[in-house]
Amino acid sequence: MSQIDTQSLMLQMRSLAAQAQAKPVEELTETRQTGQEKADGFADLLAKSVEAVSAEQHKSGDMKKAFEKGEPDMELSEVMLQAQKASLSFQAMTQIRNKLVEAYKTVINMPM
Repeated sequence: MSQIDTQSLMLQMRSLAAQAQAKPVEELTETRQTGQEKADGFADLLAKSVEAVSAEQHKSGDMKKAFEKGEPDMELSEVMLQAQKASLSFQAMTQIRNKLVEAYKTVINMPM
């Protein structure tokens, strides 16, 4: 499973936002997708993100168990670092979920 690199993700998001602001509207709308294609792409992205967070948490749990068993190649600093990565990934996913719920509520409450 792929690991989440939050700094890299944020840099990519900023880069894409800067590119979007620099392009005229005509260029941004050239690649038209149907609503279903966009939803499928978003659903896939969200599913992969949840899987990556889950993988981080499982890896953290496995490392903790290995350290508790006293395996010689497991250092406390590595275990703690992985636990922090898993925690950060989970917190980021929680915040993303909260923003999505907030956006959904905003759209639902829009007057027609």
